[in-house]
Formats: sequence, structure tokens, C-alpha cells
Amino acid sequence: MDLHEYQAKEIFRGAGMPVPLGEVATTPEEAEAIARKYDGMTVVKAQVHAGGRGKAGGVKLAKTPEEAREHASNILGMEIKGLTVQKVLVTPAEDIDTEAYCAVLMDRNAQMPMFMVSAEGGVDIEQVAEENPDAIRKLHVDPRYGLLPHQAYWLANTLYDDPGLIKQASKVMTQLYHAFMSANASLAEVNPLITTTSGEVKAIDAKFSVDDNALFRMPEIAAYRDTDAEPQAETEAREAGLTFIKLEGNVGCCVNGAGLAMATMDLVKYYGGEPANFLDIGGSSNPQKVIDALRIITSDPAVKVILFNIFGGITRTDDVANGIVEATKSIDIQVPIVIRLTGTNEEQALEILKNAGFEAYTSMDEVVEKAVELANQA
Repeated sequence: MDLHEYQAKEIFRGAGMPVPLGEVATTPEEAEAIARKYDGMTVVKAQVHAGGRGKAGGVKLAKTPEEAREHASNILGMEIKGLTVQKVLVTPAEDIDTEAYCAVLMDRNAQMPMFMVSAEGGVDIEQVAEENPDAIRKLHVDPRYGLLPHQAYWLANTLYDDPGLIKQASKVMTQLYHAFMSANASLAEVNPLITTTSGEVKAIDAKFSVDDNALFRMPEIAAYRDTDAEPQAETEAREAGLTFIKLEGNVGCCVNGAGLAMATMDLVKYYGGEPANFLDIGGSSNPQKVIDALRIITSDPAVKVILFNIFGGITRTDDVANGIVEATKSIDIQVPIVIRLTGTNEEQALEILKNAGFEAYTSMDEVVEKAVELANQA
């Protein structure tokens, strides 16, 4: 689950990190009122779950409260990477001297948290990694011991030469690690981590992602979820107990099991197609799950064919077949459906589909190749 910047800053502030003041506005008038509380220039920042807000025009400097209102009026309602801005954060402008990058993320290969820091902050870390990889310093942290003082100093020493700044940055990194671990995060990022002309280190931006699997034990974090800021299909899928990720292709995939779903998408690409989504209906599906899955897939106008690839272990293939038949009765599906069912209750499933006028395959290669052919024809 991704958090908005203002939500991430609340977590950072709770960990003791030096984060500037700021309030959220949903109207231009609210933005002006907030700007009047601060003495001096302010920054109006779009709150969406997407990077590149500044490049898209979603971050503006305001010299006066009236200008803050004008910027908010322009930013609210704009689209950034397909997401509509419904909130802006109004925060005091800082007198920036230097900008750095600092983040903790979960390194799944090493199975432990990893710090990444760079003196080249304020830009996409991907750009730094591509153009100047030596500018990034990495450190894995053993979760049994946490970030040790000498490790924090070693990281901070990458960013600054001044002993006072190094001391401040070391403390910030310790606090960032605490925020990361206490919230079961997968990413906690500050970009930029600034120094001011008066010699202070501050986190003026924040990006935070939490592992969905940990939310059941953190209701205070789960309450941060903003369903208006995420794709509607992903919200519907989560509420239906499905795992769904929107992709850019035209072959809509409905599969049971994450491993089989990944293999199916690989095979779609192997035969010259592009998957439109990752959709896992789970290991013990029922007909309603299949209906929900088809409703979500068909809501994407880019989908030109729907591919079912079901291997029945725990999953009963006859349940899936009944779901397909029921879904086609209740949903106006305008694209062809190709189906592969094999495993538990396979004979009953194939009979159900045959009686409903569907042709089903048992070969994975054959059904994927057919799906790609139909998508390309469309």
C-alpha cells in the first residue's frame, strides 16, 4: 500500500525526524488559508501515488497566499500518470543549500533491509543509478541488531563533510530505519534530504510503501489507505479477494496461483503477445470470484481477448467453469474467451463448458498461442 507524502511525513514526524510543517487542502480556498498561517513563501504539492510530480506541474512555489490559491486551483483536478489530484499539501518553503537522497527498502534477494544514499538528491534515483552508479552507497542492515551508530555515520559521511551535518544525518537515518521497521514498510524514501543555509538537515519530501500482508496487525497504518487515489480495478479486486495488477497489453489473464500467472504472462510474451494484467483468483476459488475477475478484466478497454489458465489442485475446475458460465450471463462480454482447465474435477468442468458452448483446451501452449492470435487479429 502506497502512502501520500503528507501521510508518510506523519510517520516520519512520529519517529522524530525533522520534517517541515504542512497541511492538506482539497480546495483552493483551503490552500490559501493554510498558506496564510506560514510566514513567507510556501510550496503547493500534488498528493498522488506517482513520481514525477514536479515535472508534471504538480509542485509549485507560491510567494503569497493568493498565489498558493492560484496554484492549488491549477493542480487540483489535474492528472499525473493517470491519477487525478484531489488533495494538495501546503508547506513552508525551505532555504535549500544542498540536496541528497536517502532511502531504506527491502532487498528480497538478501532478505534484509538495505539503505541507499547519494549526495545527488532531488532527481530520480534511477537516473543516478544509470548515469553515475558510483554516486550511490548501499548498506544492508541485519534486522537482529538494527542500524548501528557506526553504520549510520558511514552512510552520512557519504553525503557531507561537515561534522555537524554528519551527526544530524546519522540521527535522521536511525530514525528513518525505525519508521521503516515499525510500519512493516517495503520502502521509506526521502528525496531530497536537504541542508539549509543555516546548517539544518531536513526531510522535505517523503515516499512510503507498506507491505499489504502486514496491514491486519497495523490498523492505524491501514487507515491511511486512499481508495480514491488508486486504480478502481485494483480496489475492486482487493475487496473481492483477488490479486490484480494492471499492465499495458491486450491479453486479459485470469489464472489461479501467482507462479502459474507469471508463467502464463511469460508464455504470452513468448508467443508475441502482451499481457493486460496479472490476476490471481487464488487457490480455493468459487464461482463468484470468477465473475468478479471477469468484471474487472472487461472493464479495461485495451483487453481484446480473455485467457483463462486454471490448474486444479485445491481449486476445483468445475467451480471455475460454473463461474465462467454465470459471468457470461450477467456481464456483456464483447471479446473472445479462451480457456484451459486441467486438474481437479476436470471432466465435469469440460462438460459444463461444452454444454454452454465453450471450447476448452488442456494444453497451456495451445491456449496461450490461440489467445495471442485472437488478440493480434483484433
